[in-house]
Amino acid sequence: MSDGGRDGAAARAGSARWSPLRRRRDEPPAWTRALAEGDDAGLFGPGSAVWAVNGALPTLVAGIRALLLQTLHPGAMAGVHDHSRYREDPLGRLDGTVRWVATTTFGDRRAAAAACAAVSRLHERVTGTYVDARGATRAYAANDEELLRWVHDAFTEAFIGAHERWGGPIPGGADAYVREWAEVGRLMGVREPPTSLDALRAELDGFLEGARPDERVAEAVRFIRRPGLPGVVGGIYPILFGGAVASLDARERSLLGLRRPWWPAVTLTRAVLAIGAQRFGRMSPSERNARQRLARLAGASESASRA
Repeated sequence: MSDGGRDGAAARAGSARWSPLRRRRDEPPAWTRALAEGDDAGLFGPGSAVWAVNGALPTLVAGIRALLLQTLHPGAMAGVHDHSRYREDPLGRLDGTVRWVATTTFGDRRAAAAACAAVSRLHERVTGTYVDARGATRAYAANDEELLRWVHDAFTEAFIGAHERWGGPIPGGADAYVREWAEVGRLMGVREPPTSLDALRAELDGFLEGARPDERVAEAVRFIRRPGLPGVVGGIYPILFGGAVASLDARERSLLGLRRPWWPAVTLTRAVLAIGAQRFGRMSPSERNARQRLARLAGASESASRA
């Protein structure tokens, strides 16, 4: 459900939005460059499972996969339908989500905590009612732990699922990613999030028992299929969407009213990501700036020890 700071995120950043597919000569926004600042190594670091997964190009597909999965909780879907501006400003929502993921992944601890707190403040006004799978009307609030847990679980599984198909090795494996990323779940208010892949998928299965696809879900899926993105991103998006759909399991596709593409979506997605890696490199500006911060801190520590 989280827009990652969707309303006005780009304006607060004070610069143009950034996408991994921007041209080299385009400067990343100020919030990306700010990741070089800070006083500690952050929640994770080089060699972590989170850096390996969240810093890799398969996140382009993982984000689509996460949005599709998140629509399957009726409370989360009600919140998106009633409060999100994703139809009017899809790039704004994308920018806010990218900013939140990059900051919690590559920023220092203070920046990561501030990013999560900003999302929680936005969630305070996201309340309403929805009809559950049994036909009962229930109240929802975006900061309720059940919805926070669902969004965290769907995000985690989506990123692991995409990386398993199109990414490289994960230090410590998928369990390490789930265990490490649970720290961000705790910052978002999730108590005792899953810390292994088996526990994560068991919890997701329990959530899906209460899935209640309706017209709001169908509307969101139609939008995610064709969000009207401009330029090169808009041109390759249908391939990435097809890859995201193909990476879902049959039960999830059925609940979403989707079919696996008839064309080789996984293979074509792999080709698109490989071209992206060749043209733009395998390291994002966020990771480069984080490494600059770590080098500065290491240099300061060495100077202090010599003194």
